[in-house]
Amino acid sequence: MPLPPLQDLTQSNDAQSARNWVRVLAKYREPNTTRSIFELAASALPFFALGVLAWLSLSVSYWLAFALAALNGLFLVRLFIIQHDCGHGSFFGNRHANNWVGRVIGVLTLTPYKVWRRTHSMHHSASGNLDKRGIGDVYTLTVVEFENLSKLKRIAYRVYRHPLFMFGLAPTLLFVLQNRLPFGLMRSWDYWISALGTNVFIAAALGVLIWFGGLAALLLVFVPTLLVAATAGVWLFYVQHQFENTRWEHEEEWQLHDVALNGSSYYVLPAVLRWFSGNIGVHHVHHLYSRIPFYRLMEVMRENTALEDLNRLTIRESIACARLHLWDEKARKLVSFSQARKALAA
Repeated sequence: MPLPPLQDLTQSNDAQSARNWVRVLAKYREPNTTRSIFELAASALPFFALGVLAWLSLSVSYWLAFALAALNGLFLVRLFIIQHDCGHGSFFGNRHANNWVGRVIGVLTLTPYKVWRRTHSMHHSASGNLDKRGIGDVYTLTVVEFENLSKLKRIAYRVYRHPLFMFGLAPTLLFVLQNRLPFGLMRSWDYWISALGTNVFIAAALGVLIWFGGLAALLLVFVPTLLVAATAGVWLFYVQHQFENTRWEHEEEWQLHDVALNGSSYYVLPAVLRWFSGNIGVHHVHHLYSRIPFYRLMEVMRENTALEDLNRLTIRESIACARLHLWDEKARKLVSFSQARKALAA
């Protein structure tokens, strides 16, 4: 069946338009093994080199070591994106290659590969579904749900959604504590093995680091790298779905492709940040067709310019997303607590 004209892809109803785009995007799904190996080397080699340089800098200046380690957090973000693509089976054409590379990187990112792959798959399969919230997402209440909470639970939700918690404390809790156990998947030994096995290798790696570099290496090399990567990762994940005109639906109205395309942002970043984040800002395309390797996402954008204006979000615009906390089912947009109060009063 021939594809519809490009203009028809954006002029049909949302659900049909999204399904049309799936057919267009299918041609970009094949990874290039040579390119994948290059991208892995271009991320892993500088990561280890900069880590060693930060370690050696401890004898020169603690501040220099700290700065180099913090910069290295950006390379750790890129390694996480490769782990992410391995989880989608899109980085290599071979399933075993994806899984083993994903497992090894999982030790560096403190993220048990098999556990994360499953919870992230659940996120993709239920993103924007109001009746299937709670695993692999930023938990979001509707205005009515929030108003029906007890006072104590309202306070707890406000704390959870506050920027100081969401982008300050939460990244550390997620990667240092939550990832140590297979939360949400505890009934399966496979996920326990993934989590505990990753923990063993993490403990061994940290033991070697402390043995050769002491506590200074842990606190001034490992910790800054982790915190920068974790905070950047949480922020990127947040703005990909927590923007004003995102899409939430109840089960009976929810359409997978429609919500994937229209409920995910296109986060426009400078070229250098786009490189370090592995083009994950092209999230509407990724959610609609997750088997596309990250290094082909900009190819998609160059050849399909109709996607450039869909859910476009600049860095300046994204700052405002941090104050959006509740889904207003009547206005069909994400709103702040104060906006919700005014809507209810009206």
